[in-house]
Amino acid sequence: MILCINANAAIDNVLFIDRFLSGETMRPNRVVTGVGGKGLDTALVLRKLGAPVQAVSFAAGYNGQMLADLLKERDVPVDFIWVPGETRIAHVIVETDFNRHSHITTSGYTVSAQDCDTFKQSICQHALQANWAIIGGTLPGGSPVSLYREIIALLHQNQVQVLIDCAGQPALASLLAAPEIVKMNEDEFSRTFQTRPISMVGWLDAVRKVMHRFHLHNFVLTCGRKGLLAFTPQATYLANAPQQQEVNAAGSGDAVSAALTYRLSLGDSWQSALHWAVAAGAAVVLTEGTAECQITDVKHIHTQTSVQIVETIQLG
Repeated sequence: MILCINANAAIDNVLFIDRFLSGETMRPNRVVTGVGGKGLDTALVLRKLGAPVQAVSFAAGYNGQMLADLLKERDVPVDFIWVPGETRIAHVIVETDFNRHSHITTSGYTVSAQDCDTFKQSICQHALQANWAIIGGTLPGGSPVSLYREIIALLHQNQVQVLIDCAGQPALASLLAAPEIVKMNEDEFSRTFQTRPISMVGWLDAVRKVMHRFHLHNFVLTCGRKGLLAFTPQATYLANAPQQQEVNAAGSGDAVSAALTYRLSLGDSWQSALHWAVAAGAAVVLTEGTAECQITDVKHIHTQTSVQIVETIQLG
């Protein structure tokens, strides 16, 4: 079973407009309400892939109940730790003229030290049945920056391997617990490590320096339409899927985390797992909802993906 850990839950309201016009009244062509928060988004994708999954998340208020209903409709099992306040709303604005999306996220609930202890207790209980865990997203107000590091340590005590997908100070703190896989996109990497390479060679060098500095096992860097780079002890891989007619790309990176972890849990090699990872990420952009995908699309795109071993000198 794969345990999906989500500290900062959200409802995603996806608004489809032709284009953003500053200073004008805009009416969306359609609005789609869905699940938000990286950890819960990975659980959505894992369920579509047929993986055994359990999610743990904070939630609060009316929006939290709406979120619980959305997950129940999608048959995703969740253990919610209910806290005072309200679950945040993330507005995803999709400009169909440009095939691009933007996020406007409101603030959500604040958690206490006791809430965090209850959260960790729930994770420990579910970890008894898990072999992998995915931790994703930002931390809510009130939580210590060390929360993810503490959770990884608890998971390792239960022999659970971890993929973490977050940025900034929570990410830096978590690296001290040696998660098996660290995943970020280019913007998150730049923000976390204060560097912005301008070439593929530069990215390869920057990630390797970070891995050496923090003694990391594996690192996955998603690069949008350029694919993703996966750094492992055996090789560095460049994985790609063919470009799709994009509808909504929100949650595509979470699909990468979900499929990669699931296939590794089945015993796939990194090279094989990466084919599924980029296929799932590409399949998500075909749907209107955040992190929604169809297994038929994943399987179809999987046959068209490429994964190659790369050397720095070849990418100059």
